[in-house]
Amino acid sequence: MKRELRALAAAGSLSLAFFAADGAFAQKAGGILKIGHFDSPASMSMLEESTQAVNRPMSGVFNNLVIFNQDEAQNTPESIVPELATEWRWSEDGTELTFPLHQGVKWHDGKPFTAADVKCTLDLLQGKAAEKLRINPRKPWFDNVSEVSTNGDYEVTFHLKRPQPSLLAMLATGWTPIYPCHVSPAQMRQHPVGTGPFKFVEFKANQSITVVRNPDYWKPAALPRWHRIPDHQRCVDPAALLHRGQRGRVFRRDHATVEGCEKPAAGGDLRHGHSECQPQPAHQPQRAAFR
Repeated sequence: MKRELRALAAAGSLSLAFFAADGAFAQKAGGILKIGHFDSPASMSMLEESTQAVNRPMSGVFNNLVIFNQDEAQNTPESIVPELATEWRWSEDGTELTFPLHQGVKWHDGKPFTAADVKCTLDLLQGKAAEKLRINPRKPWFDNVSEVSTNGDYEVTFHLKRPQPSLLAMLATGWTPIYPCHVSPAQMRQHPVGTGPFKFVEFKANQSITVVRNPDYWKPAALPRWHRIPDHQRCVDPAALLHRGQRGRVFRRDHATVEGCEKPAAGGDLRHGHSECQPQPAHQPQRAAFR
């Protein structure tokens, strides 16, 4: 039976939905997802860039301290949930925000994630680190943070100049991933190292961005089913991109094809749900690809 295959890309996300005319489908783990991308980013550094060109493909490489619940249709303060943090608590006067952290989390190069990495990330964002971000578009977000302190390896506290409940929402957006202390900002522009369910492989300017499944992801229940996402392909000529789609390589801009899946079906999340060969649209425009 001839099937119609459509891929829908939510604004600010490369999480996609596939719809086919003939209903239920077999599930199969693995496969290659190829996604048409609208632009070639200036770098791979999410902290330095300010467009979705980098946020979409790189979001699955990282984790946040907290995140908007991806199962809810709209972001609200009530929909924020812990990610690298296990919980959070405010001081009585609202000027201290403390995060206990997950233990056993590792960066993609095998080094352990600790509270020092959170402090290093905020020092970068505030311009306090010895090595500077080349561009720092979200530095004003954290003007009210006077200091970030660590209590051992697995607890961190944000000290504020005055109460600011909105800080938690800023930390939950797709623009606030945690960076490793041991990797320089310069390296993060070209070969980012994260803690997320996908590992960065390669960036070819004006050609492709490739990430692969992280088999050692610290959330075993959310281990990606996709083995490889090799082609966030950019074509200047839309007709050429459509021609690729007709040949089974990639669909229109921001659309995708799947290799290695018998029948891609509706349902499942590319980042944390990971139903086998079943991507779905992301509900959170603040959070980007595969979250």
